[in-house]
Amino acid sequence: PLFVLFSKMTALFPAQVRLSHVRVKYLFLTWLTVFVGSWVIYVQYSSYTELCRGRECQNNICDKYRKGVIDGSACSSLCEKGSLYFGRCLSSKPNNQVYTGSWGDVDGVIKCQLDDVLHYELGEELEPRKEAALFEKPTRGTSVEKFKEMVSSHLKAKVGEQASLAGLVSLILTVADGNKDGRVSLPEAKSAWALLQLNEVLLAVVLQDREHTPKLLGFCGDLYVVERVPYTPLYGLSLPWPLELWVPAGFRRSLDQWFTPSWPRKAKISIGLLELVEDVFHGPFGSFLMCDMRPGSFGYTERHDLRLVDGRLVVPEEAFRRAMRLQRCQEDHDCVYGVDCRTTCDHAEGRCTAQVSQPNLARACGALKDYLLRGAPAHLRDELEKQLYACMALRGSAEHMEMEHSLILNNLKTLLWKQISHTKDS
Repeated sequence: PLFVLFSKMTALFPAQVRLSHVRVKYLFLTWLTVFVGSWVIYVQYSSYTELCRGRECQNNICDKYRKGVIDGSACSSLCEKGSLYFGRCLSSKPNNQVYTGSWGDVDGVIKCQLDDVLHYELGEELEPRKEAALFEKPTRGTSVEKFKEMVSSHLKAKVGEQASLAGLVSLILTVADGNKDGRVSLPEAKSAWALLQLNEVLLAVVLQDREHTPKLLGFCGDLYVVERVPYTPLYGLSLPWPLELWVPAGFRRSLDQWFTPSWPRKAKISIGLLELVEDVFHGPFGSFLMCDMRPGSFGYTERHDLRLVDGRLVVPEEAFRRAMRLQRCQEDHDCVYGVDCRTTCDHAEGRCTAQVSQPNLARACGALKDYLLRGAPAHLRDELEKQLYACMALRGSAEHMEMEHSLILNNLKTLLWKQISHTKDS
């Protein structure tokens, strides 16, 4: 029998048989490694080709520019001179293309919308919607005065009735004049109208004189370029996705806090976030809600000044309230926009209430709690923790909320500033 023959061979040639077993074992392990590696590379490549479609975005924009449909301050550099380059892909969604970029000697970030997919901008509803044909407005024959009226009506719907609305319209028209010849052409107006549908661009215009939002450098159609923020995210480590699946959430939160600057520098960055909250709270053009307080939404400069990196989920409060009133619900968890802008469900009406449960400041303090308490000076820790928890307890519907908001914000800024005002980090 074969078994007897194999036993005799093992007895006669024991070393050779053991060697063949070892070879089979290593061949199997090699095959398994190649198979798993190939699968990982395939999945990564598939994800990259789906998410990173910058070439397609550039071709779409430049095709419309060459046909005279759109124009803007970045069109010539992108489509003719070739001085605006797409760099590394940073996209997290196929419909929002994000790339590092170089424009001459300026480092920037290029953001582009693909018009063949669903958009998730906050409008009359919170469900994804298919946009109308892009760049169809304003139509040929529209006068500058008529375009001003269009812009004014759109902004009024977004930010509400504001005394400074006319000033905001003028700001928009100044930005729309891409070649700075003192007038807005029809192609420039089409680009400006497309950009106005994006919350991030509106915020960049509203806060263009503030230091915590990247400057809008240029645009072409609904493609736009903003300043690049050197250090992102605010804290934490970007792990390859296979590792993300295996790292426990609790350990990951602790791990994120290890990769942060020194405490005085963290304090300065945190003051920047508090100032940004102040800027968007009852600003000259209305209030905005910051609906994504995750660390990936923020970064900082070499001088440790905070910058907003992703403003897509910073929405005008008026638009948020109107949209929430139209949102149907059964439970409170149905009433969420973005990551953490929540309201409650009115079960009698079957619709969400309009009032956000937590103001920006409370959610900002929640994002900063572990970041600031880790490594805080011993003499400061108890008072800092007390103020952070008082901040996190703020509620959007509370009586005298605005007064409490201002008091807590100023107390926190003062407490942090006193600790670093005498250091080089200030």
